[in-house]
Formats: sequence, C-alpha cells, structure tokens
Amino acid sequence: MSREETVEWLMDEYGKKVVRLAYTYLKQEQLAEDVAQEVFIRCYQKFDTFRQESSYQTWIYSITVNLCKDRLKSWSFRNLVFSDFFSSKGISHHTPESSVLHLEAKTELSQSVLGLPIKYREIMILFYYEELTYKEIEDLLGVSSQTIKSRLHRGRNMLRKKLKGGEGND
Repeated sequence: MSREETVEWLMDEYGKKVVRLAYTYLKQEQLAEDVAQEVFIRCYQKFDTFRQESSYQTWIYSITVNLCKDRLKSWSFRNLVFSDFFSSKGISHHTPESSVLHLEAKTELSQSVLGLPIKYREIMILFYYEELTYKEIEDLLGVSSQTIKSRLHRGRNMLRKKLKGGEGND
C-alpha cells in the first residue's frame, strides 16, 4: 500500500478511538477532533520514520498522547478553557463522533474517570477502555510496569471512593 492508502486505512481503523482518547485528556469534543486531525497529519508526515518496532495502534496513541499533553500545557488551551467556563451556551456540533462522546460523557463512571488526575486517568483509559497491555502502556508513556500497576490500583481506589460518595462528588 502507498503512504496515502495506509494513512487512510489508519484513519478508518483508529479515527474514533483517537478522538475518544484525546477527549479523555482535553474534555472538549471540538479540541479532541482537532487533535485527531493533527494526529493523522503527523502520521502522514512522519510515515517514513515509523520503524515498525511497535504496532500502528501504539504509534498512533503515542502521537495522540503527546499532542494532548502539549495542548494541555499551552497558554491558549488554558485561556480557552477559562473563557469557556464563563461563556454562554456553546455551539453544538452533531457528528457521529460527538454523539458517541456526549453519550459516554453522561455516564457516572465516565465522569468519574475524567475527574481523576491525569496520571491515573490516562492509565485507566489505556488499560481498561483501549485494552492495551502493560508492555504497550510502558512503551507509550515511558513508565515502568510497576508504576502502571500502582497507578491502576490508586485510580481504582479513587473511583471507588467517588462512586460511593466518598469524596469530590459535585
């Protein structure tokens, strides 16, 4: 397959998953969709540098996580989130992806997971929702499997407390 065909296949195969993963970091549908577009642009641009030491899924998720972390650190993101908090009702975009994200975000569990600190949230999403192995998460985030196990344990305990009304129920 040519580069274009491969990237098109990647978009079909992983597009929705990338949007969902980005949403777990950014908590805004439009920003998640923007990051997903940027992910596949990077895939196209960096396709020749993919060494196939990992799966396409791990490569794409790595790009997604890094772009989301960069976005979270940026001044414009922090300013946009602050502005959105005070703005009136935003414009709703009804796409299949946004409908799925909206439905998922309404569940109590989804809200609780999204409320976790990012270092626990990313591990929970990658392990339970994306069903990555410890090794894949280790490669993706650059942390040891012991750290992954520890964060999963702490994240589960935080969720248990939130869901039982222990702390932070808004």
